Amino acid sequence: MGIKVLVVDDSATARAILTDILESDSEIESVMTAPDAYVARDKILKYKPDVICLDVEMPRMDGITFLRKLMKYMPIPVVMVSSITKKGARTTLDALEAGAVDFVAKPHSNIYENSDEIRSELLEKVKSAAMAQVNKDIKIDTNRKVFYKASTLETPQKLIVLGSSTGGVEALRLFLAQFPSNSPAILLVQHMPVDFTKQFAQRLNSTCKMDVKEAKDGDTLEIGQVLIAPGDKHMTLKRSGHRYYVHIGGREKVSGHCPSVDVMFNSVSKVAGANAVGVILTGMGSDGAKGLLNMSKSGAMTFGQDKQSSTVYGMPKAAYELGGVKKQNSLDKLPKDILDYYNQDNK
Repeated sequence: MGIKVLVVDDSATARAILTDILESDSEIESVMTAPDAYVARDKILKYKPDVICLDVEMPRMDGITFLRKLMKYMPIPVVMVSSITKKGARTTLDALEAGAVDFVAKPHSNIYENSDEIRSELLEKVKSAAMAQVNKDIKIDTNRKVFYKASTLETPQKLIVLGSSTGGVEALRLFLAQFPSNSPAILLVQHMPVDFTKQFAQRLNSTCKMDVKEAKDGDTLEIGQVLIAPGDKHMTLKRSGHRYYVHIGGREKVSGHCPSVDVMFNSVSKVAGANAVGVILTGMGSDGAKGLLNMSKSGAMTFGQDKQSSTVYGMPKAAYELGGVKKQNSLDKLPKDILDYYNQDNK
């Protein structure tokens, strides 16, 4: 059976263009459309689509409100189609936190005059969303003690490097919130457009005990700080004496992405070796799999999110099957696993 898609957008032109793109792929069985949330609700009940492509700004009920209701009463994988303006970035992050699996960013307001720009991305993300798990309700055990016994003799310092993609916005919010303020420095690559990462960092900073910021070229790694790669540049680890710092630069896609998890992991394997811990979380594709294997070979401890807690078990699966993941666990248990590993090392 092919994939059934419902396109919800108040623009007739948008509905026509998206339908044309989706129907061009043999894996898409059928495409239905709706101009607003109320018509969409009726078609969901009647046709039971596998994936919904949802616009944000619609009459009668906006896309975010509809999404929240959908996730509460009838969870279905949703791919948002949103502008990459600053306002659009905020709204898209709201949608991802509300349960959307992924988004396709419109590079400009006239996207529908240039549909080829989003064709491959839309098809890839819709097909990935069809395999996503959206009815998970991951609970963080507040009684589980997650702490870090920092050593005064950490020379060079310990660090944690993370890679994530589809499903990563919500996963990272839950994951990073568990780390205490004295945790080792964390480097993070999340696949996002340039205008999204700074706002994403600000959101995480408001909910985490660690300080979270978008990385700048030359930033020194500090205890208790999370550095997020900008949405259009690679982030690599450098070292000067006992000091670790990041280099931000290069725009060519590697493993299909910029920033690339593989680029960051490979640099860490060469610079930090066994002083680092590598972690790969939910996401489609295989970015990070080869880099995590190289980290493992260099002596680093490596972790992967398990299938049960992943929105899309793509990147963690690829890394696990390649041999790069030394331990798999659920999202809620990984932070304790990581710090327990370092605490044992610091005894």
